[in-house]
Amino acid sequence: MYVRSKEIETLSLYIDGRSRPSGTGTYFDSNDPYTGGVWSRVPIASAEDVDQAVKAAHRAFTTGPWAEMTPTRRGRLLHRLGDLVAAHAEKLGELEVRDNGKLLAEMLGQMRYLPEWFYYYGGLADKIEGSVTPGERPGMMHYIRYEPIGVVAAISPWNSPLVLTAWKLAPALAAGNTVVVKPSEYSSASMLYLARLFEEAGFPPGVVNVVTGGGKVGEALVNHPLVERIAFTGGEAGGRAVYQAAAKAFKRVSLELGGKSPNIVFEDADLDDAVKGAVAGVFAAAGQTCMAGSRLLVQDSIHDEFVERLVAFAECARLGDPMHDDTDIGPIATRPQFQKILDYIEIAKAEGAQCVLGGGRAEGPGLEGGHFVRPTIFTGVTNRMRIAQEEVFGPVVSVIRFKTEEEAVEIANDTLYGLAAGVWTQSLDRAINLPARLRAGTVWVNAYRVVSYLAPFGGFKNSGIGRENGKDAIREYLEAKSVFLNTRRGVPSPFVMRLPSVEAQVSRSS
Repeated sequence: MYVRSKEIETLSLYIDGRSRPSGTGTYFDSNDPYTGGVWSRVPIASAEDVDQAVKAAHRAFTTGPWAEMTPTRRGRLLHRLGDLVAAHAEKLGELEVRDNGKLLAEMLGQMRYLPEWFYYYGGLADKIEGSVTPGERPGMMHYIRYEPIGVVAAISPWNSPLVLTAWKLAPALAAGNTVVVKPSEYSSASMLYLARLFEEAGFPPGVVNVVTGGGKVGEALVNHPLVERIAFTGGEAGGRAVYQAAAKAFKRVSLELGGKSPNIVFEDADLDDAVKGAVAGVFAAAGQTCMAGSRLLVQDSIHDEFVERLVAFAECARLGDPMHDDTDIGPIATRPQFQKILDYIEIAKAEGAQCVLGGGRAEGPGLEGGHFVRPTIFTGVTNRMRIAQEEVFGPVVSVIRFKTEEEAVEIANDTLYGLAAGVWTQSLDRAINLPARLRAGTVWVNAYRVVSYLAPFGGFKNSGIGRENGKDAIREYLEAKSVFLNTRRGVPSPFVMRLPSVEAQVSRSS
């Protein structure tokens, strides 16, 4: 059994290859979501710290060993990093549980899978190939080369800090960029620990830097003139602020934002599987995931039976210490998020939704120190209710009836978001054809919450811009450059003024 240390660890920034204190000399407390007690102190970076981190990344990009390193060598460093992450998976998982309260079983699963991102993009590093186009002009050669963009700002959220950071780091580094990471102020410890592994793997100083703190730190990073690209995962409001700031300097941006994902259960579904998928889709991680299937669309003919099974299964979930193997649902990561979830539960009740399970704070032995919300199921929900349209980010699911496939598609797409969707059916025709009609970046059929380093991830509409993961994600961190090479004497362009030759000009002047 894991034993929590009572010592409070003071963390450091990581800039230009070394750990160092904040220039402000100030820290904020990081609370363990289960005990409520302080377990670490996180430095608040100053504007000067951010400037030094970005300049270190810029130096590493333009001069020194990283700038001169071959793609094959970069790939080997990423492979070495993957090995180190695998060796330190247990420690990294424990740090994340202390920070965000997710289940240790889930965090260990993530950490043991995490090396695959570094292996995959390490393998792609020397597969970035340009091309030669068929010449349209005699004696003119044209080729395309792909070059790294420069300094990348990677801003990650608190719910899955390292995984969502790796989605940015791995392709950015494989492409030859350098990175400044700004983790959430609620979950910085694991990223600061990972920074040491970059050093151990042999990455040159300045290639990866980590600055911590709140919104002002992120703002300084986004607005820094040497930052060329921003990769952000977080809430819609934060994404909008990043997008607006980046637009002023025409910086490249990718945004992975929120969701209000439909999980659609048809009458021909395997109900046992669908119930388990529905529970895992919204109650896993206490609902604190952007892809949560928080709108559960159930066909009218099976609605009552399905809800009965759903309630019976969900009410067996055990709340408690996320470090324990027998815990199914851990605490909410932060007090503000805890209060937001409780507020939405009251909003749903006021709107007329029927609470058939949970509906408030969970209390009892072993839950005294943390912020726990009981798994909550609402029925009688219409798609116009706030509980069906706004992201709760908690263990709350809204059950919405539908009669026909057409109605299900209409309800599913009737939202500002478009991150993910689930479909439960035994119909081969529906399984193949329905995903094309759903406005979502990821669609699972008879599954939910499956991700892969091979599979592009991102959203439609307010769920974001761009894609992470998969082989095409590396192009998000590259610039295409056209090179025209004239192999003949003379200027071959038809648009050049008809000037006399050099010899004619010399003769005329004499």
